[in-house]
Amino acid sequence: MSRRDRRRLPWLRLVGLALSLPVLAFLLWQTDEARDPLDAQALRGPTEPDSFVVNGRFLSFSEQGRRASMIESPRIEQFESRGLATLVTPEAEIYDRETGIPWRVTARQGEFRENESILELEQDVVIKRPLPNGGEGTMATEVLTLNNAERTAYTEAPVLITDQFSTTRGIGMKAWIDDRIVDLHAEVESYYDPVTRGEAR
Repeated sequence: MSRRDRRRLPWLRLVGLALSLPVLAFLLWQTDEARDPLDAQALRGPTEPDSFVVNGRFLSFSEQGRRASMIESPRIEQFESRGLATLVTPEAEIYDRETGIPWRVTARQGEFRENESILELEQDVVIKRPLPNGGEGTMATEVLTLNNAERTAYTEAPVLITDQFSTTRGIGMKAWIDDRIVDLHAEVESYYDPVTRGEAR
């Protein structure tokens, strides 16, 4: 290598470095773009969750600071862009505003829309609630919506309601949790036998 070539070498390095800096900046910019959550969602697919929680719990409180509801599940999958969480074998408690006594709800699966405070339940849905006479009432259905904002529970599916003295069937139901009122919509049949059911206890 000649002396002239040796003198050019540092200049060539500087020129190469100057050309490589814009390329490096462009690559870094592209890397930041790839971290965009929308791109991540597109890569992941719309059916895959953004995150999941093991043994998760949602809590809500009244304006007075009392617990209004609790939802638990051994696995919760969250879809943040839709404000939706899917729950495996969820268990919920909706607390009476006056007494604080809970209505307990279980199901095989559910979806919780957190922004609206609505829980959609499916498959083997069971509600258990204490009765004024000290007994317990049970309601079973296959589909149920719990609206914690309105403090209601409703379904259009067949419903079976039992307590220690009676059995009632119907199609479609709406319940007002704080008023302790249950209204069956259609095809209502009720069987009442205080003697037999009382002896069975």
